[in-house]
Amino acid sequence: MGADGAGIVVMGVSGSGKSTVGRLVADELDAVFLDADDFHTPANKERMAAGLALGDEDRWPWLRAVGEAIRERTAAGQTVVVACSALRRVYRDRLRESAGDLFFVHLDGTPDLLAERIGARTGHFMPATLLDSQLEVLEPLEPDETGVVVDIALAPRAAADAAVGALHARAAIER
Repeated sequence: MGADGAGIVVMGVSGSGKSTVGRLVADELDAVFLDADDFHTPANKERMAAGLALGDEDRWPWLRAVGEAIRERTAAGQTVVVACSALRRVYRDRLRESAGDLFFVHLDGTPDLLAERIGARTGHFMPATLLDSQLEVLEPLEPDETGVVVDIALAPRAAADAAVGALHARAAIER
């Protein structure tokens, strides 16, 4: 990942555990943690809270802001872990355009487990009704994308350990 810091994106649909696992990964790596949800405009949050899926035009400024936040921190030599849906390849490409080389941790699970987790959440602006639309949009990591897929059936600590292990394995290979 170069002389600068590292950028790691914990990705997946709503309910996959991005924030929980992302914080654990950041703690383990002594990294900065950012939640991409914090970069959404109030209008985007209102739209999602009303059960309306975001379109690409809603997402471009958000992805640019998230990518720039990663770039600023990695350029300063920090490792940063970001919880961000990054559902489509083009979204991940947009993040890379702003932030450079990124390592993606795709938290993946069954629709039933995801729905169960969303149903148990309180105080989140993303309603369970948008899960199906997110699953329809989701494009898994492609072979040329650097990252790992982690099963959300694992306990959060085990999922974080799997992600960090894959990241360390990649770093060892690059040496």
